[in-house]
Amino acid sequence: MRHTPPGPNGEPLFGSSRTYSRDPFRFVEAVESAYGDVARFDMGPLDTYMLADPVAIEQVLVSEADRFRKPDFQNDALGDLLGSGLLLSEGETWERQRTLANPAFSMSRLAGVGDRITDHAEDLVAHWVPGDEMDVERAMTTVTLDVILDLMLGVELPEERVRTIQDQLVPLGRRFEPNPFRFAAPSWMPLPGDGEFSTAIANLEDVLDDIIAQRERETGTEDDGPMDFLSVLLRARDRGEQSPEQLRDELMTMLLAGHDTTALTLTYTWFLLSEHPDVERRVHEEVDDVLAGERPAMAHVREFEYVERVINEAMRLYPPVYTLFRTPTEPVELSGYQIPEGASIMLPQWAVHRSDRFWDDPETFDPDRWRPERQVDRHRFTYFPFGGGPRHCIGKHLAMLEAQLILATIASDYSLKFLGETPLELQPSLTIHPRQTMRMRVEERDS
Repeated sequence: MRHTPPGPNGEPLFGSSRTYSRDPFRFVEAVESAYGDVARFDMGPLDTYMLADPVAIEQVLVSEADRFRKPDFQNDALGDLLGSGLLLSEGETWERQRTLANPAFSMSRLAGVGDRITDHAEDLVAHWVPGDEMDVERAMTTVTLDVILDLMLGVELPEERVRTIQDQLVPLGRRFEPNPFRFAAPSWMPLPGDGEFSTAIANLEDVLDDIIAQRERETGTEDDGPMDFLSVLLRARDRGEQSPEQLRDELMTMLLAGHDTTALTLTYTWFLLSEHPDVERRVHEEVDDVLAGERPAMAHVREFEYVERVINEAMRLYPPVYTLFRTPTEPVELSGYQIPEGASIMLPQWAVHRSDRFWDDPETFDPDRWRPERQVDRHRFTYFPFGGGPRHCIGKHLAMLEAQLILATIASDYSLKFLGETPLELQPSLTIHPRQTMRMRVEERDS
């Protein structure tokens, strides 16, 4: 067993953080290309190990997941935002909250909500007119927010309150853009952007207070009440099993994480379809064939094949969450190297999803790479947009259902044509957002 993996040389104090911050996507691609399965570098004061070995990634996320935890550095600003919600909590707190949340995300419940997702998609397009131009990212954010508010929080908010939520997303996102000074600075030091970040949190908390007040007047008893996530939590609170602070943290996590990744998946899917009209034509053909004139429903999703492959391929090329982090709670061996307790382990979806070690023509948008016969020899952790193991994204099945129903609803009648410049410039934050406005024109479907 070797002790120190190779890796790029960094600068004094900053390590590799300034190079990473300038372009994290290019950085992780270059490190993966140069060093393969594992590399070591400094990220400011953090001793960081980047794993691009699917076998080791599975070890961290699945087979030895109990030897790893979420890193402390994610609990500074992210902790201020999400607290001890499902995304960040550990140990008994996470297990209790995950158990509470599971019924709201069960397949038996999701099987009955397809019509409501389609309702929201139809509301979105109700006033579209061919020739209209719009920001498709904002449109997808609107519809996915409507879905998560309805299905998981049990409310329909006025447009002004939805806009309030949307208006906070930019200052929140800016706080999590890679910044070498934040990597090096102590957590107590105030930096530019901290004030607008705190204001955005306060504004979202006001919205959450309104939602809780509305639902407290409606939620039934434990036996006959609804099974959306907020109803479950309110009943747990009434039993003394949920503090107000925990309730706030779970709702903030659900509100933000519950819509953002799906909105981005759809945004990049529309962009890729616009750039690849042959793929778009096949999507239209399958949608027409499967729906046969009906509105999209859960039964149709079970029949979609090409639509699902398109969405998977969009998440391969543009994984909304582009890297995960873990910290070993004891020394561990990964990819033949000894990784010390307390190190920062980076699991970069972006680099692994685009590596020519695992994918043929990795930069090419090719939905047919998801045909069963082409996946036979592919390790399952060459692709992990939802993470994996016990901490995998609880909303995975909802996200896939939602993306397919929204895509099918829009594609039944419309084609969306991207009007911006290519290639896309990407903005790293907690998730990958386009830097430019995703301006698209609504066009009638070809007959």
